[in-house]
Amino acid sequence: MKQLQTNKKDAKPKDKANLKKKLKPGRKQNGKQKPKPADLDDSDDEGPRTRPLKEIRMSDEKGPRKPKWTNKQRVLVLCARGINHRDRHLMRDLKTLMPHHRAEPKMERWKTLSVVNEMSEMKHCNKVLLFEGRRKLDLYMWLANVGQGPSVKFLVENVHTMGEMKLTGNCLRGSRPLLSFSEEFMKQPHLLLIKELLVQVFGVPNYHPKSQPFIDRVITFTYLDNRIWYRHFQILSEDGGLTEIGPRFVMNPIKIFSGSFGGDPIWENDSYQSPAKHRQMLRKAASEKYLQKTRKQVENALTAPKDDTHKLTPYGDIFKGDIEKRAKLVLKDEKRQKQEAKEQEKLAERQKLMKQREAMRKLKLATAKRNIVKKLPTKRQLARERELKNGTTDTGKKGGKVQKKGKKMVKGKGK
Repeated sequence: MKQLQTNKKDAKPKDKANLKKKLKPGRKQNGKQKPKPADLDDSDDEGPRTRPLKEIRMSDEKGPRKPKWTNKQRVLVLCARGINHRDRHLMRDLKTLMPHHRAEPKMERWKTLSVVNEMSEMKHCNKVLLFEGRRKLDLYMWLANVGQGPSVKFLVENVHTMGEMKLTGNCLRGSRPLLSFSEEFMKQPHLLLIKELLVQVFGVPNYHPKSQPFIDRVITFTYLDNRIWYRHFQILSEDGGLTEIGPRFVMNPIKIFSGSFGGDPIWENDSYQSPAKHRQMLRKAASEKYLQKTRKQVENALTAPKDDTHKLTPYGDIFKGDIEKRAKLVLKDEKRQKQEAKEQEKLAERQKLMKQREAMRKLKLATAKRNIVKKLPTKRQLARERELKNGTTDTGKKGGKVQKKGKKMVKGKGK
């Protein structure tokens, strides 16, 4: 302690901080001290301290072993480029329901399906769930057993995701589901093969590290109308109460191949029709409907009667409805027609009178004009008329003219 104190004065500021830590007094304990084992001595010369041994089991039986994860199924879930948003959400929902899946980024279009086998080997997966889109409209799904095969190709229809349906069901994340299949899966051989693939892909292995040791949901696969209907339910009670969770979709099987994403086709669906062909038939049916409509219009125009085919009586409407009302209406129409005929006759007579008056007025005007235009007699004519009345005539020389003052004019000259 003396050496430490002497060195404390000569120490540098960094060393002083270290010295303070070393010389820091210990905390006082309020009467609580750690109990010392009775078997150990206080002397430090005996070596390292040893702890007492634990209790030994009385029986020779083996203890309970920890459960082992034996069914090591791993499913690679991926998609190719070209799927739409709804298909992507469906893939995300299936990932949440499968804790034993392994994710992979989108696969490029130019890559062949055989590349998926190499991807699964790199991810240590023995099953593959691949989604493939066409034209942003159609969705195809592949289920394959990597290495040996087989593989099945489906057309996915009527897709409804969990976020879209907004159902009331809910379950524990990572819990193990019960898989329920309809009776038809046991009757046909290709359905038996599909059932085994579905069990190995959608069934969660027992004691999986990411799974929960509970069974609170059911996945049903129903075969109806040559299609497999997928439904997901929550178990509400032990007596069979269920409520749907989602997602919901329909798988239409197309082909089964002997290998993984290849090989010889084992089975093929004869009733399958591609969605492009289905859309083409719908367009063709719509066009045929328009053609039939136009043909009917042309036929009606050609076959329509040109003349009146029925000669209807003027009083044929009398017998429709109430007879008395019809008779009263007919009488009113006859009275109205008679009044209209009388009024027309009066108008015709008035028009005739007006025409006659106009003709008389024109005649009077014409006679008045003729009288005015008639010429008055001249002085020579008046004199001639007087001479004829008196019976006397003036005889003079040839070429002589009588003037006013009695002077005789000879050849236009006076004497």
